[in-house]
Parts: sequence; C-alpha cells; structure tokens
Amino acid sequence: MANKTNAVRLVEQAGIPCREAFYDYDENDLKGTHAAHAMGMPEEQVFKTLVARGERTGIHVFCIPVCCELDLKKAAKAAGDKNMEMVAVKELLALTGYIRGGCSPVGMKKKYPTHMDETCILCDEIGVSAGERGHQMILDPQALVKLIGAEIADIIK
Repeated sequence: MANKTNAVRLVEQAGIPCREAFYDYDENDLKGTHAAHAMGMPEEQVFKTLVARGERTGIHVFCIPVCCELDLKKAAKAAGDKNMEMVAVKELLALTGYIRGGCSPVGMKKKYPTHMDETCILCDEIGVSAGERGHQMILDPQALVKLIGAEIADIIK
C-alpha cells in the first residue's frame, strides 16, 4: 500500500470519512474520464481540479465533473472577475505543489479561492485526486466543500 498523501492526511485529520482508490494511469492519457472508468464510478461523480487565473483576482481553483468542461465566462463570474484563463501546465507545480493528473483541491501550497460545480451536491460521494496520479479520495462532497472553504457555483458548459 502506498504512503498516505498530504491531501489524504488532511482529510483524515479533519475527521472526514474517506476511501482511497488506486488505478493504473497512462502518462499519455491523463483524462479524468479514465480515472472514473478505472474506479468504476460514474463520470459525473469524479471531479477534476483545474487552476485558472483571473484578470483582476488572480489564481482560482475549480472542481468540475471529469465529463464536463469549465465555462470560463461562468468561472470568471463566480470569481468576481471579467476574464479567466487556464494556467499553463508548466506553472501548475509551482503554484499548487501538484502535477497535471494529480492536482488535488486539498493541501495546495497556498490557499486559493476554490469553486466546486453545483452538481457535486447531487452526489452522496465524489472522487477527487488524492494528490498524485492514479490515486483518488472518495468522500462526501459537502464535507469537502467545508474543509477547503469552497463556494458552490454553476461553472460548467
């Protein structure tokens, strides 16, 4: 069994029940839909963590179902900004402490404003990255929202 990641430790320290799921991943296919299929979970219940930069408000984190696309106009509105653009993959590690395909909304290097798509509240549990490729945490979305101080918003296309 792999060592617990910082994200999993933080969730457990908060007293939030969490299951871990491990799956094989392909460096050439880091799509979240692959993670959902590998874990046998519906794509709507597995959330990817995206990082974007607002024109005025700086870095924001967005968690959306892996089968969906972030609507940058809705994301900007949720962030209280006019424009929002995805950060370059090469910036991800320096900003968050995580790499593409293993970016968790829990335990980033810095606390950024975080927005969870409103569909998360339709699920009893969701999967999010545990902070490394091939490793997910499955937990109550409302407990996650509370832990990371996220706002629930309509942010998908």
